[in-house]
Amino acid sequence: MRGGAFAAGRPALAIVGPPNVGKSVIFHRLTGAYATVSNYPGTTVELRRGRARVGGRDVEVVDTPGMYGLASVTEEERVTARLLWEEAPAAVVQVADAKNLERMLPLTLQLLEAGLPLVLALNLIDEAERLRLAVDAAYLAATLGVPVVCCAAALGRGMDELRAAIAAVAGAAVAGAAPGATPDRAAVRVPRGPALQYGRGVEAAVNEVQRALPARLGLSGRAAALLLLQGDAEARGQVLRRGGRRALAAAEEAVAAARRLPAAAGPAELAYRVALVRQRLARRLARRAITGPALAAPPGPVAAQVRPPRPTGAPRRPNGTPRRPNGTPRRPNGTPRLPELLGALLMHPIAGLPALGAVLYLGLYLFVGRFAAGTLVDLLDGAFRTRLNPLIDAALASFIKWPLLRELFGGDYGMLTLGVRYAVAIVLPVVACFFFMFSLLEDCGYLPRLALLTDRVLKAFGLSGRSAIPITLGLGCDTMATIVSRTLETRRERVIATLLLALAVPCSAQLGVIVALLASRPLALLVWAACITAAFAGVGALAARLLPGAPPSFYIEVPPLRVPQPGNILVKTWARLRWYFWEVLPVFLLASVLIWAGRATGVFDRLAGSLGAVLAAAGLPPQLAPVFLFGFFRRDYGAAGLYDMRAALTQNQLVVAAVMLTLFIPCVAQLAVMVRERGLVVAAGIVLFVFPFALLCGFALNWALGALGVVL
Repeated sequence: MRGGAFAAGRPALAIVGPPNVGKSVIFHRLTGAYATVSNYPGTTVELRRGRARVGGRDVEVVDTPGMYGLASVTEEERVTARLLWEEAPAAVVQVADAKNLERMLPLTLQLLEAGLPLVLALNLIDEAERLRLAVDAAYLAATLGVPVVCCAAALGRGMDELRAAIAAVAGAAVAGAAPGATPDRAAVRVPRGPALQYGRGVEAAVNEVQRALPARLGLSGRAAALLLLQGDAEARGQVLRRGGRRALAAAEEAVAAARRLPAAAGPAELAYRVALVRQRLARRLARRAITGPALAAPPGPVAAQVRPPRPTGAPRRPNGTPRRPNGTPRRPNGTPRLPELLGALLMHPIAGLPALGAVLYLGLYLFVGRFAAGTLVDLLDGAFRTRLNPLIDAALASFIKWPLLRELFGGDYGMLTLGVRYAVAIVLPVVACFFFMFSLLEDCGYLPRLALLTDRVLKAFGLSGRSAIPITLGLGCDTMATIVSRTLETRRERVIATLLLALAVPCSAQLGVIVALLASRPLALLVWAACITAAFAGVGALAARLLPGAPPSFYIEVPPLRVPQPGNILVKTWARLRWYFWEVLPVFLLASVLIWAGRATGVFDRLAGSLGAVLAAAGLPPQLAPVFLFGFFRRDYGAAGLYDMRAALTQNQLVVAAVMLTLFIPCVAQLAVMVRERGLVVAAGIVLFVFPFALLCGFALNWALGALGVVL
């Protein structure tokens, strides 16, 4: 029964909406910083769940992946749709961009048609007000029949009203009554029943299918019938799970019969008709609800009519960039506003490059590479080496009599003296600063523009601009980035992105340590960067040629540029840092245990000896072999080991070692995620390619430096 969990004290509140509208900010405002991340059962898509206090009760809140409609295309959309089908949330909060109502309302109409207990949260209202736009929330509430709340979640504005609306809707859902509103101005009502009329042919088909459906489905029978007629796989699976094979057979027979009706349509044409009706009604509702100097006079009466359409769910230009909604980003005289002009420059293939260079130089090189991996790491690592580690070794000598057991916790490879030192003194400051920088870029709206800027370049490697997000995230943590690569549309693109992340995208700790090691010699840093870039480009281009499949298409929602909010940046940084650190520390400790066990049994020394002979062929001392073995446990673990041995290497050896270590096989955590996400065969193939490739690159670089007589 819908809402039963609310009556028991812990309902499910689902937060839905398209990407880049502030769902995660509202989630954090409702739940605080606390959240658990877990895969949805049977998928690799992650949901965040937290707890909030709403209406005097404990509420379970679910932050869902972005969706544009219930007729799902991507795995993320399928997971969100399945949650709405199966978990029967007591309230659904659709987060919408207040400035772009015309693009937001088709999803609202679809959720209403599905019979879900809805609250419409018009977020980013502060940005709408800066554009001198007024949003008539009362009109929308009266017309749609659901609570409509204007809020600016980043500023905490409107959150009390949103909590009150959620409590009212969830309570009404439990009582079996749909919340409504009394219209205070003339409007065309969109009631909770069969609201939109899609034309005789479509309506006859919907009625034919609806009669054959089981009585109890997670969504309304009308919504289920429409989805089945559009060929939605999730709707078909839900009918099978709820009614069994007999019910599915009856539904499929009804769908076949409906498509033979006069004026009926196939799945694609029917989807176009339905999308057009929703889009036309959404446009009229948005133009009545929004007033401002940039808008034209109000249109005529709201009406939902079918005209032979160009199919549109969210209108876009052929290159994937979104249309300018309602003219809102422009001044009354038609000139672009400064944020719009700046946003356009950041996406320009030429003008955007200086900004990208500034981000890389200031953010990655100076802030992460010099300040975090230089100043902070030197400070913390010095404290461990000169104060903490000697105290730990002295304490262990006093309390533990057996040398072998003492080496487990102290000494050169102990859990406390090596594992904790690497995690806290070398990795933590670098990762913290990178995540701060990443959250800053995310909060201001730069990352979608980076995706558009890099789309043409990434196309040469079989990727799209959407891949810029996981690749950029890989500079923080390749394990996390491999998980995020599941958002890419095709399996071919996901495999290429996983390969490049495993090969040539250093994580933040590894990148920061290597930059700190080479920063004193700009030429050395340039040689390292050129080698890694060449490996990325060469392997990517080769993979794009060899792997079968069509080039990926690309579209993305581009939010407006915003002034970053310190509170949002800190919350996002803390959430990512906490996840990362608690994932890193156990692995570092486990690595220390495995190294201890390997040294005790002689296995580690034999592996180091074999690898040392290979490294010697690349002009590196065999003593570096343990560093590369460390890198298998974690990339940043190996970088920290290289940092320890920097004084024993020449600058040429340091560059060769840095190149080989960067291209070396992925760490255990990333390898495990690769197996889970791409399968054992693909993961094994990537490892079997990466390992000899890294060694060959090291040999080639050492030979080239020697042959040319270059001393870095």
